Amino acid sequence: MDREQEDMQFLGLFGIYLESYKIIFNFRRTFTKITLALILPLSFIFLSYIEVCEFFLSKIIHAINEIDRVQEGTYRYAKLSGVLSSESTMFHFVNIVYLPFFLGFYLLSTSAVVYTVASIYTGRDVTIRIVMTVVSKIEERLMVTLKCFLLLFCLYTVVVVAVAALVVWCFRIEYVNKVGLVFFFVIVILYTVGFVYMTLVWQLASIISVLEDIKGLKAMTKSRNLIKGKMWIAVVVFFKLNFAMVGIGILFESQFVHTGLFGVVGRLGFGFLCLLFLFMVFLFGFVIQTVIYFVCKSYHHENIDKSSLSDHLEVYLDENVPLTAKDVQP
Repeated sequence: MDREQEDMQFLGLFGIYLESYKIIFNFRRTFTKITLALILPLSFIFLSYIEVCEFFLSKIIHAINEIDRVQEGTYRYAKLSGVLSSESTMFHFVNIVYLPFFLGFYLLSTSAVVYTVASIYTGRDVTIRIVMTVVSKIEERLMVTLKCFLLLFCLYTVVVVAVAALVVWCFRIEYVNKVGLVFFFVIVILYTVGFVYMTLVWQLASIISVLEDIKGLKAMTKSRNLIKGKMWIAVVVFFKLNFAMVGIGILFESQFVHTGLFGVVGRLGFGFLCLLFLFMVFLFGFVIQTVIYFVCKSYHHENIDKSSLSDHLEVYLDENVPLTAKDVQP
């Protein structure tokens, strides 16, 4: 990052993309090793989840269709019910196992990329050995912020559901059918907007948790204030990255999970391409989020002292020193 901090505030969407690309390209050896160690397994977990879920869902749907054609109380009905119960249990088990593995590698990847970009910014030497040494300690801070986000999101969901139920209850029965559909779409839109906003705040709070001496609710609060003025950029980046992931998932499911139109060779080729594109999206996304942090800091004229930030990063290498370094000077 050879750009001066005061100039970062003027970066638009294309400028952020370009700056992120330059960081990855100039330090491609380090980022390649980080990708192979953390982001590649993260991508593999994501795609494997799609295939495994599709496998069990197809069996569940098949069992349901067969049960509908079998008389209740017969031996075949009991057998199909057992199969349905077994496959449903496995499906839920896969979901339970997937989430901690995915989040674990997601936080580790975030830790590694943010630490690397910050080290580049401060001019510190950064190697894969150093990165792998500090990621577990950084992940602990990110986990605190993640728990706060999940708690706030659960409370937000409860409030939205409660308000929706109250409004429906207040309507007279004869009006529910007339306005119910419109009301439902309004609630969904508002809920989605809130979810996107909270996710953006959490993502920036994760960067803050790594680079500053705060975490959890304090990081979420600072993130909410810091993202002001650059919200539209964060929103566009969020949707573009997520649309890319959805597109990769659809392509993987249609051409790899369901074999697709090109046979076994084509299936393997599409599987490899999806894996390649996915870890590129993950890597690019992590770097972009970190660059957005520096852009927001510059926009709000919060100067980042490189020597203090470097000292803060150094603390992660010393397990005997608590994280109390003041890396950011407003």
